[in-house]
Amino acid sequence: MTVTTRVKLSTMMFLQFFIWGAWFVTMGTYLGKTLGASGVQNATAYSTQSWGAIIAPFIIGLIADRFFSAQKVLGVLHLTGAALLYYITTVPNFEGFFPIILAYMICYMPTLALVNSVSFKQMANPSKEFPPIRILGTAGWIVAGLTIGWLGWERSNSLVLTFKMAGTASLILGLLSFTLPSTPPAKKGQKTSMGDILGLDAIGLLKNRSYLTFFVASVAICIPLAFYYNFTNPFLNEVGMKAAAGVQALGQVSEFAFMALMPLFFVRLGVKKMLAFGMFAWVLRYIFFAYGDTGANYWMLIAGIVLHGICYDFFFVTGQIYTDNLAGEKFKSAAQGFITLATYGVGMLIGSYISGPIVDHWKISDTSHNWMSIWLVPAGIAGVVLVLFLVFFKDTNQIQEQKGLDIEEPSTGRLEV
Repeated sequence: MTVTTRVKLSTMMFLQFFIWGAWFVTMGTYLGKTLGASGVQNATAYSTQSWGAIIAPFIIGLIADRFFSAQKVLGVLHLTGAALLYYITTVPNFEGFFPIILAYMICYMPTLALVNSVSFKQMANPSKEFPPIRILGTAGWIVAGLTIGWLGWERSNSLVLTFKMAGTASLILGLLSFTLPSTPPAKKGQKTSMGDILGLDAIGLLKNRSYLTFFVASVAICIPLAFYYNFTNPFLNEVGMKAAAGVQALGQVSEFAFMALMPLFFVRLGVKKMLAFGMFAWVLRYIFFAYGDTGANYWMLIAGIVLHGICYDFFFVTGQIYTDNLAGEKFKSAAQGFITLATYGVGMLIGSYISGPIVDHWKISDTSHNWMSIWLVPAGIAGVVLVLFLVFFKDTNQIQEQKGLDIEEPSTGRLEV
């Protein structure tokens, strides 16, 4: 890969996640303070991520994979997204806001796969070349949060500017996309079935009892995950945390740190313990939020945010590796698409529709909620999922330390490194 290509791909990845982090974290606060949205409306707005994740495979499978180059589809989607983000700043109420953010997420979610496709096409050894480029995406999300905190947009009730900032970055990335290396459609001229698009060819994995347990746990754990994405920023602002969006960026810093330590933990703990620790971290995080405050228990709020690294990496990344192992060569892509559709699509969608009414139920006034009662609900859900997982998941094979991350014996479910 040439230096020019590496710089373009790194910039692409930075902007891709800068755009998302620029508005997504603080949208709940914007909806509540600026548009007067209820908890149900807030959660409904966040459910657009799940609808985007459900619809995204159709855009990729039916359009990008068969008819047009990935970088061109990426460019069109981000330019369309830029227009939608600018337009949404002119909408005065939630009724006008929702259809626009839904249209935007239908445009944005497919780009997550497209940036990976463009990157992998230019790499001779993706396992070594992709991580240094992908990490720029995490950096983009962190910079977006720090920028919002530094500019004080939450305190000054100026969060409408987050959509303008994201729109500007989307415009830049849309134009940049047309200069990226050519990534022609991978399945041009081939017939694509509905099973291919949705990853349903991997449904046979559910015959494995341990994998079925993991699959159900993955969907269920995304219900409390929705509470975190939808209401953490409004919660932190309501309890008086300064520059909350910037502080929340510590979650991505933690994610980066634990990602680097993943191979060490794999060797020491194995799959079942990794998954269990990830779910336990969800329980602990929400307990910290329930009892934390900006006084003596401020450390609990920080700890709850920093636990994001364990919550995400230990469960979702471990789960992706576990899925890859069981699927074998033939169904690797289908299996990853299937689990992503089930978690970020179905699981998060259920979580969004459950979290809103719960938050509204514990509303005390227009500016306050009983957050202790609210956060104990996802803590309880995560706790039940953890207990059921420990009882029914029997795959206790350990990962043994060798060189690399070569996963073998897909039929037995053993993981060896």
